[in-house]
Amino acid sequence: MSAFERYLTLWVLACILAGIALGQSAPRVFEAIGRMEIAQVNLPVGMLIWVMVIPMLLKVDFSALGQVRQHWRGIGVTLFINWAVKPFSMALLAWLFIRHVFAGWLPADQLDSYVAGLILLAAAPCTAMVFVWSRLTGGDPVFTLSQVALNDTIMVFAFAPIVGLLLGLSAITVPWATLLTSVVLYIVIPVVVAQFWRRALLRKGQARFDAALARIGPLSIAALLLTLVLLFAFQGRAILQQPLVIAMLAVPILIQVFFNSGLAYWLNRRVGEKHAIACPSALIGASNFFELAVAAAISLFGFHSGAALATVVGVLIEVPVMLLVVRLVNRSRGWYERGAASAS
Repeated sequence: MSAFERYLTLWVLACILAGIALGQSAPRVFEAIGRMEIAQVNLPVGMLIWVMVIPMLLKVDFSALGQVRQHWRGIGVTLFINWAVKPFSMALLAWLFIRHVFAGWLPADQLDSYVAGLILLAAAPCTAMVFVWSRLTGGDPVFTLSQVALNDTIMVFAFAPIVGLLLGLSAITVPWATLLTSVVLYIVIPVVVAQFWRRALLRKGQARFDAALARIGPLSIAALLLTLVLLFAFQGRAILQQPLVIAMLAVPILIQVFFNSGLAYWLNRRVGEKHAIACPSALIGASNFFELAVAAAISLFGFHSGAALATVVGVLIEVPVMLLVVRLVNRSRGWYERGAASAS
């Protein structure tokens, strides 16, 4: 894990401050950027999202799908948590905290938007950072790659229906045309481009491929941070008026991280999977593909929306919280292996 990735929270905080300051000092500039849209897609953000997402998808080898049967129990736990538990548990937590517990302290006209942003965040399983978390726990690299490839394949088809279903159940209007456009722009096209680019690089040898990943990797993080500057330039006034909104949005995200990772970890132990399988299985369920969530929130609800802000809170707490989860699964290895041995 690079120093830049390790201190991502600090960079995000810096972007928050920079974005708020720039938005207050040069509002007309950002208003002009906000108007640069075609079919409700903001062009500057669309380009930044591609720069964010494509380098991450280069790491995904879809040929690994043939290996999912080697650890079918771990894969089963991963799929159950990511697609049957995570989005629905987040919808429940969002309903509980945003519409009830914290409703009196949040702007009433943004409650639905906050709920939508949290749902978008939970409906996008982690793609790239899970490789980092897996490596830090000694996770099986083949299993990690195969579960990421399978999740990305499912996401192409399941992201829009799940988001649409949960938004509908939450009584939030579903802009289906914009939602499907977001799926095509930010999942389908990046996956296709990344896979063609991956094959072209691998034809030149593994060393050239690794070198290319090392060169373009920082571009992904830089694009994310620039997107956050733009987002907080638009959100600055609302945050200055209610600075505790970020902390309140973080509560359901934190609960979801520990609930999903703990459940996945326990289920893998119950079915007798190895610790090296349980770790990446638990970590992918706790982490999020926040780049996709941010892009979809901006496309569906706009820069000024609570949905966009909610997804960015996921970025803000991602690294420190996931490092804590990594530490917990590493320290509990003895307990895990005693239980897994008796279950198998």
